[in-house]
Amino acid sequence: MRKVLVLNGPNLNLLGAREPDIYGTETLARILRRVRREARRMGVRVRAYQSNHEGRLIDRVQALRRRGYSGLVINPGALTHYSYALRDAVAAAGVPVVEVHLSDIENREPFRRVSVIREVCAAQVKGMGPAGYTRALELLARLWEGEG
Repeated sequence: MRKVLVLNGPNLNLLGAREPDIYGTETLARILRRVRREARRMGVRVRAYQSNHEGRLIDRVQALRRRGYSGLVINPGALTHYSYALRDAVAAAGVPVVEVHLSDIENREPFRRVSVIREVCAAQVKGMGPAGYTRALELLARLWEGEG
C-alpha cells in the first residue's frame, strides 16, 4: 500500500477562522478527513502533519524515503514564497511532490504570485479550495501509474 504525507505549513491550523473570504470556512481537520476518505478509496494510506515552524517541516520532508512514503502533498503556506531551505528539501525528497494552495496564488498580491517550490514539484494545484488536496492525490496516482 502506498503512503502519502500531507504536509501543511504556517497558519494552516487557523483554517476555518482565518480570512474565510479567501481560504473558506472548512477547518484543516475537516479537509484532512475528506482527504483520508478519498485516499482509502484509492488504496492509499495518508498521514498528515502541520507546523508553523520551517525546520519541523523540513525534517518531515527529509524523512520521507526513510519512512517509506511514496509521495508528498504539501501546502507550504507563506513559506511558498521565500523558503529556499524547504525548496531544497523538496528537491531532494526522492518522491513525487504536489504543491497545493487553497487560493489561486497567481491572482493574489504580487509577493504571493511567486512560488520558489513550484519548479521542484511534479505538479501544482491552486485555486480549488479544499478539493485541491484530493486533486493532488489523484495527480500522485497518475505519476505512480507512469512508473510501472
